[in-house]
Amino acid sequence: MSLQGFRAAGEAVLPKRLDSLTSLRFFAAFAVFTHHFTGLGGKTGFGRSPLIFPYSEIGGHGVTFFFVLSGFLMMWVFKGGEHAGVFYWRRIGRIWPAHLVALVLGVYAYYIAAGKDIEWWSLISSVFLVQTWFPHVTPTLPGNEVTWTLSVELLFYALFPLLGRVAAGLRTRTLALLTGGGLVGMWAVAWFATAHLSGPHASWVQRHPIFYLPEFMLGMTMALALKRGWRLPLRPFVPITLLFVYVFAYYQGRMRLPHALVQQLDFTVRQCIAILSALIILSFVQREMRGLQGILNSKILVAFGLWSYSFYLIHHSVSRLATYEWGRMPDNNAVLFTLLGMGVVVNVLSWLLFAYVEEPAEKWWRKRTPQRWLAKSRPPVSPPRIETEPLDEGQLARAAT
Repeated sequence: MSLQGFRAAGEAVLPKRLDSLTSLRFFAAFAVFTHHFTGLGGKTGFGRSPLIFPYSEIGGHGVTFFFVLSGFLMMWVFKGGEHAGVFYWRRIGRIWPAHLVALVLGVYAYYIAAGKDIEWWSLISSVFLVQTWFPHVTPTLPGNEVTWTLSVELLFYALFPLLGRVAAGLRTRTLALLTGGGLVGMWAVAWFATAHLSGPHASWVQRHPIFYLPEFMLGMTMALALKRGWRLPLRPFVPITLLFVYVFAYYQGRMRLPHALVQQLDFTVRQCIAILSALIILSFVQREMRGLQGILNSKILVAFGLWSYSFYLIHHSVSRLATYEWGRMPDNNAVLFTLLGMGVVVNVLSWLLFAYVEEPAEKWWRKRTPQRWLAKSRPPVSPPRIETEPLDEGQLARAAT
């Protein structure tokens, strides 16, 4: 992403908390939930509302927002002197406890209740979150289906101690050019895979963690640019409006354009959503850096955001079990009330998972970080021209998944 439109901002004070980003996580998770609820057409999903379908399909790209946000927040709290073992230890405590509990519900929903045989190697790969790293897993999304995105995140986490140091040593312009090249590369890989590989192999290539690294890099670039004093005058309503306009234009184009152009839309949708996500993140962070607050800073939305990882882990299992129990709902706008009702149920369950598994397990695990790694961690050196305040690491770490 070009930085030509940015202006240098001199001295900057980094906020201790970024509550608006935590709240945005909830909306991204709810978008994914809406996508799964309404399905992809035909007899998929639990029910479909003509009022929001097919536009609700774009909710599946809520995961793109998570990838960009992860890159942003990892770079925002990056400590150049931190021992890599400390970083990995904390990521394990953050990700796996809730994942393992939700996996039990996922196995019941996707295998036992569905009457499907378990392919054990594929299921075990999902336990360790490496299911997208290999072709020929069965089914395509084994274990708890939604955790394919955690498999993508896992590669980024594995590389970040190195990526963070490399990125911190590059000029912002250079990093932006590399990131832009990576986003173009996503388009080229998607085009090549669709044109030259079989359907299953093309799908696997476009789910592989390496394919999504430019989205994480976009978030990292944005974080470094802000920390180094660059600003882009942008109010949140601008990128949010652009997102709605893009979604409308995308689906109108898919219904009207020739097949070759529709393919190009599909090859670039991830990058467009990633850029819009980065602009939304940028606009809200700059707002908080100016000391301004809004509805996203309200306690209830921040709480929903804190629960959103658990929400994401269990929402599809609940929707799938409801489909088995009651069948699909009629495809009419009244199904929106069912969607909201199910969203409330999933939120309650996600609060339970957060309050009794995710948060206490993370705190327990963090306290047991090996002391030899902590002793080898050096205090981070503050970058020039930036006045930093201590960051609320626990809050930001929960926002990073």
